Amino acid sequence: MSSPSVPSPEQVFAQERLDRVQAYARDAEFQSLSQAWLRESMQRKYVYNFDWLGRPIIQYPNDMVAMQELVWRVRPDLIIETGIAHGGSLVLSASLLAMLDMCDAIESGQSIDPRQSHRKVLGIDIDIRAHNRAAIEAHPMASRITMLQGSSVAPDVVAQVHAFAKDYRRVLVCLDSMHTHDHVLAELQAYAPLVSVGSYCVVFDTFVQDMPPGFFSDRPWDVENNPKTAVHEWVQVRSDFVVDAHWDQRLMVTVAPQGFLRRVA
Repeated sequence: MSSPSVPSPEQVFAQERLDRVQAYARDAEFQSLSQAWLRESMQRKYVYNFDWLGRPIIQYPNDMVAMQELVWRVRPDLIIETGIAHGGSLVLSASLLAMLDMCDAIESGQSIDPRQSHRKVLGIDIDIRAHNRAAIEAHPMASRITMLQGSSVAPDVVAQVHAFAKDYRRVLVCLDSMHTHDHVLAELQAYAPLVSVGSYCVVFDTFVQDMPPGFFSDRPWDVENNPKTAVHEWVQVRSDFVVDAHWDQRLMVTVAPQGFLRRVA
């Protein structure tokens, strides 16, 4: 009779991590503390404090790390983002694609001219302000970035995005523009079909549903009218996407609870 195999140190570490993360889902006190910190930090605009490679990025560090892990796992050829603002998220995505190219080059032993890379980021925004556009176009990552100005749910813009994406095999989508229920639902209907099997559509700011009513008094979104309510309605009629709750359990503090949608078919 053969003796049982001994787990490797990597397997032991991975199992310890999995057990720890699963325990968070049962830890009501930790969940409450995390939710309180998210609420208080959002009230103080903590999320506005960071840059990525010199461009302001309106994201929590937790979510930036999560996007790095997603990009490494999926290894996309194209990342589509709705919502541009200062461009930090576009630059983050472009830099992650650049690192994928660098790793591919090391593994293959071949050099890759970043200006000729097939991997691209496509950003859509209804109002790309001139100073932001100029800064993004002057950035070292600019060769990987294409921007479209217009409503992300306008038929002509949707058609342009689909035409742009047709030659890409592995596509990841991030939705982070207008956060009302109807707008996000329309974005899901427009762009989720572009996501490749095994990849993700990440819907940001689903956390709005978990804030007190009126928390965003100067915005059109609120409790029962936000990205999470749109996700709930959309996934009910889809069998090709699932909410990947493992990300919520790992991050604990994220603007995208129940917003990591993985395509399974």
